[in-house]
Amino acid sequence: MKRGIPDRWLDYKAVGKRLHGTRFIAFKVPLKQSLNRQLPCSDAFGPWELLDALNKENQELGLIIDLTFTTRYYKLEDVPDSLMFVKIFTAGHDVPSDDAILSFKRAVRRFLRDNAENDKLIGVHCTHGLNRTGYLICRYLIDVDGMDPKEAVELFNSSRGHAVERQNYLDDLRCGPKRSNEGMEESEQEPVRGLATHRASYTTSDSNGRDDRRPHFSGSRYHSRSFPPIETNHHPHRHHSHDGLLPTPPLLPPPMGAHFHPYRWMPPHPDSQWGRPPGSEERRSRYAPSEPERRSRYAPSEPERRSSPCLQADRWRAPPPLPRYSARWTNESNGYDRREEEWAGPNMRHHHTQTHRVETYNDY
Repeated sequence: MKRGIPDRWLDYKAVGKRLHGTRFIAFKVPLKQSLNRQLPCSDAFGPWELLDALNKENQELGLIIDLTFTTRYYKLEDVPDSLMFVKIFTAGHDVPSDDAILSFKRAVRRFLRDNAENDKLIGVHCTHGLNRTGYLICRYLIDVDGMDPKEAVELFNSSRGHAVERQNYLDDLRCGPKRSNEGMEESEQEPVRGLATHRASYTTSDSNGRDDRRPHFSGSRYHSRSFPPIETNHHPHRHHSHDGLLPTPPLLPPPMGAHFHPYRWMPPHPDSQWGRPPGSEERRSRYAPSEPERRSRYAPSEPERRSSPCLQADRWRAPPPLPRYSARWTNESNGYDRREEEWAGPNMRHHHTQTHRVETYNDY
């Protein structure tokens, strides 16, 4: 199946029944939230849905044994903290190796020894909770409990609601040799506790019953479609998001005055303390047109003056020359005093320059 959902995963029941007289219960692999959101609500199945199904049967789960050969379906962060977890990487299609069988027996024996005073179940799953799961459960019943192979297979099939499909698994269980139980009482890996403390739930967002992509957590003050309001400046022409979750950025503050225009040039105030950068006067004299050039560029031609009474020779005047600026503004208006440079001396100026360069280099 596309988008990470296991192939034929929807064809199997989520959870079977407890195998009568045992602690085993089989189910298909639970999926993490990002995968369940791709499914209708009725088909979603994760670790929390697993607990719900067992609670309806008045059963309590204590351990999950994961037999899949991957970690992409869910992680320890998705497992409720009330459950213990053991991962046994088991390849599919082929009969599980003797090492995988012994690891399974050790995990089961340790849990039964640590939980002898209660009746918590051992949940086992592979991808579909059928072939690898059925083989290892039946192998334990045959090798450890001494159950008849045919009886063990029938017990599993009836409890799971599906029959073991792979013939090589069935042949090994019915006709193959028993595996040794030597070293079964030894501890191989420490069970770990789940890390999920809150259940992430989703609200339906459309008529098809698919989950909303925005989670809200039980016990938290933040819920779906109830994020804290964002204070913004009101504007009559402001457009809001259709669902209210993604408001547009706040507007810029209004201009200082009503007659302010952002594109209108205003002449500098005569008392202004702003100064031009050094060398601007030289560039101005270099690139500014001379007075004869300005007159020839902006003066109307002789035919234009004759054709229009408003452009008579005596009425037309050339634009005034550009203002000349004093040489004092380059240093004094920018807070620079040449007397400081003279007081410091050439050695001090050289030292200051070198120190500034070293600090700038170290910043990178």
